[in-house]
Amino acid sequence: MPKVGKRIELTETVLRDAHQSLLATRMRTEDMLPVAGKLDDVGYWSVEMWGGATFDVALRYLRECPWERLRRLRRAMPRTRLQMLVRGQNLVGYHNYPDDVVQGFIARAAAGGIDVFRIFDAMNDVRNLEVALAAARNSGKIAEAAVCYTVSPVHSLDYFLRLGEELAQRGAHIICVKDMAGLLAPYAAYDIVKGLKSRLSLPVHLHSHCTSGMAPMSYMMAVEAGVDILDTALSPLAQGTSQPATEAMVAALQETPYDTGLDLKLLREIADYFHGIRRKYAEFESPLNSQIKTDILSSQIPGGMLSNLVAQLRQQRAEEKMEAVLAEVAEVRKDMGYPPLVTPTSQIIGSQAALNVMTGKRYSVVATETKNYLMGLYGKAPGQINEEVRKKVLGKKEPITCRPADLLQPGLEQARREIGGLAANEEDILSYALFPEVAKEFFLWRQANGSASGTST
Repeated sequence: MPKVGKRIELTETVLRDAHQSLLATRMRTEDMLPVAGKLDDVGYWSVEMWGGATFDVALRYLRECPWERLRRLRRAMPRTRLQMLVRGQNLVGYHNYPDDVVQGFIARAAAGGIDVFRIFDAMNDVRNLEVALAAARNSGKIAEAAVCYTVSPVHSLDYFLRLGEELAQRGAHIICVKDMAGLLAPYAAYDIVKGLKSRLSLPVHLHSHCTSGMAPMSYMMAVEAGVDILDTALSPLAQGTSQPATEAMVAALQETPYDTGLDLKLLREIADYFHGIRRKYAEFESPLNSQIKTDILSSQIPGGMLSNLVAQLRQQRAEEKMEAVLAEVAEVRKDMGYPPLVTPTSQIIGSQAALNVMTGKRYSVVATETKNYLMGLYGKAPGQINEEVRKKVLGKKEPITCRPADLLQPGLEQARREIGGLAANEEDILSYALFPEVAKEFFLWRQANGSASGTST
């Protein structure tokens, strides 16, 4: 386990979360490789370049094999830790997968070049993190467990500190405070980091977004509180719904006890490259990306969820109902026991709020995902679920109390049988186990185009 000293270390997100937040995850491997060598020279603590939505988007939209992206970037960046985001038992998908799929995926990702696995659960249900954390450790890699930050009547400072302690007991090497919606205020950041550092002997890693405009200030307060690692993005893909700018953070900490030691001249050279790359993906830009949205502090709606709601309402020709839907999101979240709004809970809450508004009668039409949530199939809610709503939706069905994945049968062998000769290797079988229809369509496209690796041409 690497030691983290007084110097502040940085994780660069330009190859994953930055373009996921600003460019709909559309950056191709061919646009990453030309600058990978320079990124490798910087001296980052890690570069996040895989996981989250990148796996699905690569197969679904880019016609790229995500495993091949990992291999190529690993070869191009031999000295830097490569990091990925794992949605706990959901891996890189939107529902729970069987334990053998989770274990197989983590093991294969580790063999392919991932050094740091940041693992979170949308419900902060530690049971949904256990298998992935153990798999990362068993692979000899760094298991970074994330505490999803949110604001609600049940999310107190003590809640987050106890959660951090529990994750440490489950084998986490590092605790990450994951502020996916940009809600973390500066003094709250100080209190959480200070509290975690006083209770635990583990490094603390802070991840935030600039949606509300507070993240750079929260980062500086976290530095004062003893944070070890910060997530930043090179300036062409920073700010807005992305992370604070790498260059700004490096400059702010120069000639202080927290000096990152990184070379601003080299960072500027790399930034010049990404200025051109961002223009290439202009069609995926959203006006929401560059705005400071302090109203997120009350709505708590991440940028991706907001764009989904707009699309839903536009499809129904009901964009004028947006304000009513945003208000209903808060009510549905309360009914559901105040889950943090992050994939997949953000989609579940947002879709049900839209249904409630469109029908004019709350919970008269209920999405399957809402039923599954109330059944406990996504895990235990942080707060009390509205029993009236639960009974209305589930009737006499009793929600489960066990770990949701305990109800799942092993899935790898079934995936192997189903996909048969279309799978070229074990990685293809894992891709199919995660996204059966999307992966099969990609394999057929690959076969028709005579591409062995599935990389973009």
